[in-house]
Amino acid sequence: MGAILRAFTSEPGFTEDFCKVRDFLRRIHDPAYSTANWDWVRWEWVQSLPYLDETKLSRIGVWEDEGRVVALANYEFKLGDAYFSYDPEYACLKRDMVEHAMRHLASQNEDGCRALQLDIGETDYEFIEIVKELGFTPAESAEHISVFYNTGEVQPAPLPAGYSVVSMAEENDLHKLNRVLWRGFNQPGEAPETEIPGRIKSQSGPDFRKDLALAVKAPNGDFVSYCGMWHAPDTDYAVVEPVATDPDYRRMGLGKAVVSEGVRRCFAEGAKVAYVGSGQQFYYSIGFEPLATTRKWSRTW
Repeated sequence: MGAILRAFTSEPGFTEDFCKVRDFLRRIHDPAYSTANWDWVRWEWVQSLPYLDETKLSRIGVWEDEGRVVALANYEFKLGDAYFSYDPEYACLKRDMVEHAMRHLASQNEDGCRALQLDIGETDYEFIEIVKELGFTPAESAEHISVFYNTGEVQPAPLPAGYSVVSMAEENDLHKLNRVLWRGFNQPGEAPETEIPGRIKSQSGPDFRKDLALAVKAPNGDFVSYCGMWHAPDTDYAVVEPVATDPDYRRMGLGKAVVSEGVRRCFAEGAKVAYVGSGQQFYYSIGFEPLATTRKWSRTW
C-alpha cells in the first residue's frame, strides 16, 4: 500500500495527532542529520510557543502508509515557509511534499501574490534538483546545525563568585524567567507581564522537563542567563533550545556555563550527542562542532 496524504489535525495543542508526528520524527532521526532538518524537539517547541498561527494547522501535510506516518510538510510559526521530513524509504515523496507546500503553505499578500521559502539540506542533491525544477532559487539565508559528541566528562565552565545554576524544578519563577528571555533576546525595556501566559505555555509540552530548564542566578536573585535542554528517555541525543543571556551580564561566561551544565546533565543520562540549531562561534567554544547546513530556497508567483 502506498503513502496517502492527509491534513494534520486542525485542533491546537498536544493532541494524539501531535504525538503521532512527534514519534515519527523520533523514529526517522538521522544521527548525521543528513535527511532531517526538523526534529521532534523543534516540533514540540514551536507548538509550545504563543507565536504559532494555530488557525493554519490543517494545512500541514502528513503522509501515512497503513496508519504509519512516513513524511511531513509543515510551516514553523506562520505560512510562507516550509520544512520537510521523511522516512528515507519514502524519498519518492519529495516532489509531492514541495507541491503540497506550494498549494497550502505559501503566504499570500493583498494583491494575490504568493511567496514560499523552503528549507533544504545542502547535501540533499535530489531534493535540490526537484525544487529547482519547480522554480525555486537559492536565498542567502541558511540554517546551521552543530553537534557536541559525548567523549567523556564535560568540563564545567566556571561561574563568577555569587552566581549559581538553578533548574526550573528548583525555582520556577516565571517573572524572573520572563525577564531573562525578554532581555536576552534583545527586546526593549523591561519584560511586560502580558508575556507571562506565553511563558507558562512554553512549559506545557509533554516532554518539557523543568529539571533540564536551567538558569544562572545572579547574586541579587535575578535569572541572567538561560538554557533549555531537551532529552527524552527513549532517545540517545539531546537538543539545546533556547539560550539567552541578559545584555547587562554578557561576556562573563554565564552562557557558556549554563549550556555546559545542560549538556553535562543530558550526557549523564546517557545521551551520546547534543545538537544545537546554530553555527555561532559561541557554541564552538563550548565543544560543539559544525555538522550540517540547510539552505533556503524561495519562489514568488
